[in-house]
Amino acid sequence: MAKYSENFKLEVVMEYLQGSLGYTLLAKKYGMPDKSPIMGWVRAYQAFGKEGLRRKRSRQVFPVQFKLNVLHFMKQTGASHRETAIAFKINNPSLIANWSRTLQKEGIGCLHEKAKGRPSMSKNHKNKSSKTEKELTREEQLERENELLRLENFYLKKLKAFQENPNAYLEKHKQRWYSNSKKKDSN
Repeated sequence: MAKYSENFKLEVVMEYLQGSLGYTLLAKKYGMPDKSPIMGWVRAYQAFGKEGLRRKRSRQVFPVQFKLNVLHFMKQTGASHRETAIAFKINNPSLIANWSRTLQKEGIGCLHEKAKGRPSMSKNHKNKSSKTEKELTREEQLERENELLRLENFYLKKLKAFQENPNAYLEKHKQRWYSNSKKKDSN
């Protein structure tokens, strides 16, 4: 995929907005293989201004609750991925589509951010973990195991509740989002 400079994108967008050429002719004029990048640039410019044409230098990480709120907003208002992205100031609507697909296929647990790359090496990592286990008395080990089982049970109950009725679960755990969307109360 070719990477285009911010100035080039702005030039193409301004030429489109002046109305002299359409997407296809602009793509041919600038030797681009497809018109879809130009369409995306125009939408991003219209929604976010010049900021929408900038490449992001760092990857933004979204918390799970934010992802759920975005998906809930989209479901409640009937907004498209693009409209939802604009409402939440996300420059990449396909990101929301990925979250939605992941939630439907694999459940809420898969929306957590996964660490990329190889974990850092720690010389004494194995030694420390085995020492803490040996230092615990038998009673403390049983208490720890009991607590871990309680947590696992709690998690499985929440997961089952979500799988049985995701709408009720989302409704119970949502945060209120106020928007200027016209589709807000269309249910």
